[in-house]
Amino acid sequence: MTIDKKYIDQIIKVSSKAAYASSLLVGKNDKIAADKAAVDAMRRELNMLDMNGKVVIGEGELDEAPMLYIGEILGTKKGPDFDIAVDPVEGTNFAAKNLPGALSVIAIAEKGNLFHAPETYMDKIAANINQTNVIDLDFNTRTNLDNLAQYKNKNIEDLVVCILDRPRHKKIINEIHNSGAKTKLITDGDVAGALLVTKEDFNVDLFLGIGGGPEGVLAASALDTFCCFFQGRFIFDNYEDKKRAKNMGINDLEKKYSLNEIVSGDSIFCATGITSGDLVNGISVNGNTFISETLVTHKKSNFKKNISKTYDI
Repeated sequence: MTIDKKYIDQIIKVSSKAAYASSLLVGKNDKIAADKAAVDAMRRELNMLDMNGKVVIGEGELDEAPMLYIGEILGTKKGPDFDIAVDPVEGTNFAAKNLPGALSVIAIAEKGNLFHAPETYMDKIAANINQTNVIDLDFNTRTNLDNLAQYKNKNIEDLVVCILDRPRHKKIINEIHNSGAKTKLITDGDVAGALLVTKEDFNVDLFLGIGGGPEGVLAASALDTFCCFFQGRFIFDNYEDKKRAKNMGINDLEKKYSLNEIVSGDSIFCATGITSGDLVNGISVNGNTFISETLVTHKKSNFKKNISKTYDI
C-alpha cells in the first residue's frame, strides 16, 4: 500500500499551521507557550483529515500531555489507517529566544510501519551513504571517520561532523578534533541536525551522538527518502525506562536499529520553519496571509523538495 499523494499538501498544511501558531510567540521567552500553540494547531488540523490516525510518537504519555499524546486517535475516522509521529516545535528554546532553526515536524506512515519510540535517549549515527559497514555505532569515532573519508574520497581534515554540544559528548568532540576533522556544534534540534547530511550544500558529512529517541524516528523517516544510512540504539538507564520499553514490545534493550527497521513501507515527512535556519526559512507574514517553507519527503514517489505555501491568517 502507498500513501495517496493528496496527503502531501494536507500534511504540509498541518505543519505550516502549527509553525505559524508558534511563530506568534517567537521571542517571548516562553517555550511552553510556543509549544502549546503549535500542539493545539497541529491537533486541530489533523482532526480535519480523512484518516484514522494514531499518534505513536507525541508529546508524552496520556497523563503528561493532554493533546497529541502517545496513543491518541486523530482524524475523521473515514480514511486509511496511519501511524503519526509529531514534534510540534523542535527547538523550543530557538522559538522562545528567536534563534534560528525552530521547526514544526510531522511524519505519517502506514499503520504498523513507524517504530513506536519510547521517551528516552537514543545513540544515533547518520550519513549520506547507501552502504553498510562504512560507519557503525559499534565502531569507534576514529574508525568511522577514517572509513567515511575513504568512502567519500576526502581527506579526514575536510570532514564535518554535526553533534549536539553537550557535556556527554565532550570525549567524542575531542576525538573528532584530534583526528583533524571539523565539528558543527548544535545546541538543540537533532532532527534538523541529522538532516544536514542529506545535501552537499549543507557541508555536513556525519551526524552522531546521543539525542532524543522520538527525534531519531522522525529524522529516519526523511533520511529514508534521501537513501541515507542511519542507525539508532535506545539508551535505557533506569528501571522505569526499561519497563516502558518492554510494554511497547521492545525486548532486546541493546539492539541497534537500522533505518528500515525504524520506518518501513511508505511515509510522508514535513518540517516547516518557524524561525529561519539551515533547512528552511521561517514563517513570514504578508498582510492577511503568511508564507511557510517546508522540507517535504514522500518515500514511494521519491519526492523530496522544499515547498513554499501561502495561507490565509
